[in-house]
Amino acid sequence: MRFMLLMLPAGHCDAAPDAKPSAAAVEKMMRFNKALQEAGVLLALDGLHPPSAGVRVSSVNGKAKIVDGPFAEAKEVVGGYWMIDVASRDEAVAWATRCPLNPGDTVEIRQVFELADFPADGRKVAEDLQQPTA
Repeated sequence: MRFMLLMLPAGHCDAAPDAKPSAAAVEKMMRFNKALQEAGVLLALDGLHPPSAGVRVSSVNGKAKIVDGPFAEAKEVVGGYWMIDVASRDEAVAWATRCPLNPGDTVEIRQVFELADFPADGRKVAEDLQQPTA
């Protein structure tokens, strides 16, 4: 089962575009990342720049609307993620509890859809579209 662990760091909504974590914070996170890797459950990971350096594209009346960050209405934003492959939701939760969190930080755990999770007609459409065309 694949799960995405989403880091929702406190204060990330208001961080400057050039904000960077401290060396101590990087060291703690790298130790956690290494534990995931050594356990053989880590598929991917990345940290993200603050939303003040981001852009949002949305649809308004059928047209793309582009807004540069920061985003005043944001209360929580993703600061990074891990994609892990574990045997159960409980195992994903156990890994998340080992993540070095600062006060106010949150890790949200979301299971990734697998093709087998969809109804038969949805699986068929996806499989047909994944086939190479000649």
